Amino acid sequence: MAFLMKTMISNQVKNLGLGGGSEEKKEEGGASDPAAAQGMSREEYEEYQKQIIEEKMERDAAFTQKKAERACLRVHLREKYRLPKSEMDENQIQMAGDDVDLPEDLRKMVDEDQEEEEDKDSILGHLQNLQNMDLDAIKEKAQATFSEIKQTAEQKCAVM
Repeated sequence: MAFLMKTMISNQVKNLGLGGGSEEKKEEGGASDPAAAQGMSREEYEEYQKQIIEEKMERDAAFTQKKAERACLRVHLREKYRLPKSEMDENQIQMAGDDVDLPEDLRKMVDEDQEEEEDKDSILGHLQNLQNMDLDAIKEKAQATFSEIKQTAEQKCAVM
């Protein structure tokens, strides 16, 4: 009810031209300026906008770098397991500027795996595997296989 009275009276005052509408014009003019709407001066608002844009660019660059690192990891795994290459991963690496490496944690893990594989492939690695074998189990398995072959041969061959 108070709102209705206020609008009716202000409309009458506007019609008379006594300046009642000047406050509303100021409010309308201030609303069109985004700096005034934020409660900042023009320079503060421009600085704020620049800061927002810089932060967005930094986030985008970090995101692109992470995507390229993941793509690099996938490429590395594809090479290791001899899987077909992906153009999408190569494109992501190129977008990041080709100076993408594996993350440090993953690089350490890969290096450890390579060292283990090299140890297994060496002569010493094979000797260690021979030491770890259970010779008694192998001997028993060989004898069981030999006896099975012998029984099969006796059943099929009348000479034996």
